[in-house]
Amino acid sequence: MLRRLSLTVSGSWLFALLICVRVSIAETLSTVPTPLKLVYASNQSGGLETKSWVFSDPAAWKFVEEKDSRVLELVSQSKYKPAVRSPFNIALISNLSVGSFVIEAELLQTSREYGHRDLCLFFGFKSPTEFYYVHMATAADNNAHNVFIVNKKPRTNIATETTKGVDWGQDVWHKVKVERRIEDGSILVFFDDMQKPIMRAKDQTFVEGLIGFGSFDDTGRIRNIRLSSDKTSSLKVSFPTLP
Repeated sequence: MLRRLSLTVSGSWLFALLICVRVSIAETLSTVPTPLKLVYASNQSGGLETKSWVFSDPAAWKFVEEKDSRVLELVSQSKYKPAVRSPFNIALISNLSVGSFVIEAELLQTSREYGHRDLCLFFGFKSPTEFYYVHMATAADNNAHNVFIVNKKPRTNIATETTKGVDWGQDVWHKVKVERRIEDGSILVFFDDMQKPIMRAKDQTFVEGLIGFGSFDDTGRIRNIRLSSDKTSSLKVSFPTLP
């Protein structure tokens, strides 16, 4: 009788242990980041062609040849007027919606020095009133040098950590990287130093969307773009027709 009871208790304990192990393995697998693969590179054929991009104002952008590479340049302030307070100058990689991603690029800021001197990187872009953007500026405040969400109302900063700003300099190319993971909503922003992020944020409002570049008020150049993602889908976004 005691032996049978002992076996029953042991069996119950073993069953409970197996359940715990299975749950632990399932939880571990669910948090393992999905591998990313290269889905866009600006040096590929057609990568930096007008047909591969959609602009808030096409007249504000041009493609230029620079040594051995082609560069996307924002040359003037767009005439585009957003429906809610958000950046004016936007260039999106057309019809390539991504989930988790890593994007790398080199950016050159070509405007005068002042506190809000910026360039932006857009992601999770679903419509002109639904997207995220990273605003990299000389000095940080509530409206500059932060990660922002635009969700049918004026932009709101969501970064949990930022630095005091970045030094754009004059005629200096900077390497920028943004990592976004849908699994936990994490957003990491790197500037020159690819090991230590200058911004951190966490949000899961938009789990897919287009990727792009631009500025709130300034001008600049973009080159050597590489985008890796876990999945892609088709998404067409258009901006209101300018008068």
